[in-house]
Amino acid sequence: MGEVKGFLKYNREIPGDQAVEERLKHWNEFHLSLSEESLAKQGARCMDCGVPFCHWACPIGNIIPDWNELVYRGRWKDALERLWKTNNFPEFTGRICPAPCENSCVLGINNPAVTIKNIEVQIIEKAYQEGWVALRPPKARTGKKVAVVGSGPSGLACADDLNRKGHTVTVFEKNEMLGGLLTLGIPTFKLEKSVVERRLNVMDQEGVKFKTKTHVGVDISLEELKNKYDAVVLCGGAEQPRDLNVPGRELTGVYFAMEYLTQQTRVNLGQKVSPKDRIDAKGKRVIVLGGGDTGSDCVGTANRQGAQSVKQFELLPKPPLERAVDNPWPQWATIYRRSTSHDEGVEQDYCILTKSFSGEGGQLKKLHGVRLAFSEKDPKTGQSSFKEIPGSEFVLDCDLVFLAMGFLGPVRKGMIEDCKLELDHRGNVKTDGNKMTSVPGIFSAGDMRRGQSLVVWAIHEGKTAADSVDAYLMSKA
Repeated sequence: MGEVKGFLKYNREIPGDQAVEERLKHWNEFHLSLSEESLAKQGARCMDCGVPFCHWACPIGNIIPDWNELVYRGRWKDALERLWKTNNFPEFTGRICPAPCENSCVLGINNPAVTIKNIEVQIIEKAYQEGWVALRPPKARTGKKVAVVGSGPSGLACADDLNRKGHTVTVFEKNEMLGGLLTLGIPTFKLEKSVVERRLNVMDQEGVKFKTKTHVGVDISLEELKNKYDAVVLCGGAEQPRDLNVPGRELTGVYFAMEYLTQQTRVNLGQKVSPKDRIDAKGKRVIVLGGGDTGSDCVGTANRQGAQSVKQFELLPKPPLERAVDNPWPQWATIYRRSTSHDEGVEQDYCILTKSFSGEGGQLKKLHGVRLAFSEKDPKTGQSSFKEIPGSEFVLDCDLVFLAMGFLGPVRKGMIEDCKLELDHRGNVKTDGNKMTSVPGIFSAGDMRRGQSLVVWAIHEGKTAADSVDAYLMSKA
């Protein structure tokens, strides 16, 4: 490594954030940057650990120690090439990945982990600043045509790799904007859309074709795509939200989280929304149901809109502050984490079950809930059961409730049902070991195939699907 005792010499340092009172006034990213000198020291903290478990934890297998050392030595362009070997979109993962690599950093066993995520994003940003992101179109075309359905991270990664292999790729996107949840679902304050557009422009110039406002299964059938293209890859995501079927769910003021987040993104990008359809938390009492990233995004959005108060409820117990005995390193640490959105103002509570909503004139006014008690985990199944605590019922005034309770897989109506694609036991598109569905020539990747997951897993899915599609196409050449 660059500095063998660097991990003893330097402390972990991460860039600060713009002050809460300032960043709540806008919708832009608010993370600051470290100097190159400071980043070199952070790279020097990467140990000569022998077995770098950061590789094991990273779904795309980033060779992290290599680019840590190259940054330490000031060889930024070489660090970029090393990073690109495994990751198509470090500008995305460097911003929004929860960094499972840092959870499994060997230094992190008993010290603060190496700042892998921050080094990653600084490498790619320096590359754009220095003009190192040159076009790399394929040297020759194979004559094979591939349709990729969905322009989220899995679809883009698949399209990018297939294009580099020389195939002619067309990406179909049902929305008016490209990027899937990267553009519409993730708030601008976490990922500015110019970052996504910048990368899409590179792909466009390298030869990838994009068609927006084309809903496969509605505007064009999957069967038609199959007939026009040599292969089709379905990367449509897991867009079926988990609903809350309780009395009062139909009241105005109860929304799925993605209805809320995508609308605000469109507004940020200049689109007009009629007042009657606008979901605005200004001056309102907001409750978010669900403690994950989507719930956190709702918190940050509501605070920027000027909510009177924001509460976030989770069905499960509050995670511990440190790893439990049954959650050892190098596993992902199931511990309590606060996001930057939480730091901006929220009241969090756990073991809450929503029983019903009530209102007046069709408008939400109150949430009716009860507290839960969880049993010890069953040693055989690892599962806990819960029961309502008698006398713990409560009623809260609220004006808006956002359902951020996860997703149940892909939307079945449309292309999945039309082509009678086989589903697995979880309701996702079933594939074989080569990512091919039950219909020959049709592949699937990303959340549509494996269920709701991280952007970095979606990239991995898209890349492995591209390899399988390439092998399939070239075997028929």
